[in-house]
Amino acid sequence: MASTADIKNGVVLNLDGQLWNVVEFQHVKPGKGGAFVRTKLKNVLTGKVVDKTYNAGAKVEIENVDRRDFTYLYSDGDSYVFMDMADYDQLQVPAAVVGDAKNFLLENQQITIALHDGNPLYLDLPASVVLEITYTEPGLQGDRSSAGTKAATVETGYEIQVPLFVDTGTKVKVDTRTGDYLGRVN
Repeated sequence: MASTADIKNGVVLNLDGQLWNVVEFQHVKPGKGGAFVRTKLKNVLTGKVVDKTYNAGAKVEIENVDRRDFTYLYSDGDSYVFMDMADYDQLQVPAAVVGDAKNFLLENQQITIALHDGNPLYLDLPASVVLEITYTEPGLQGDRSSAGTKAATVETGYEIQVPLFVDTGTKVKVDTRTGDYLGRVN
């Protein structure tokens, strides 16, 4: 058992048999009363985010989560196959665990996967990835009523909004957290 002093960003807690990832924490010492730790926790399996407050010194159960580097190989039906870079073992990750990360996965891409007792919990994608536009309509200057964006399909099959001047075959940087266009890549 650990105490609230051991809570840090990225630590995984076991609460009532469920695994929760600490997104942010804050140690608060008010002028009156005892100190406490305010946390924002994200459920590893469902993605639900909750706020939880602990009294300072309270006991919490910290789980051991192994984060290892993998290379994405291919999609096999309803699972995704990754290769461990340390021992070249292959790991099949269910589509439910991969979730929206599938929109940004390219073959031979380096990914960090969090494992608990050998079971994959979630994928840690880089903040942005470079993807090629496979299809987009030609944008016409002056033919707009908004800021001038159009739909474009990237090589993973995901659809994003890009400015009118972006054409098919252009490599663009995409934010993996929001799916937003960040800019062109030369």
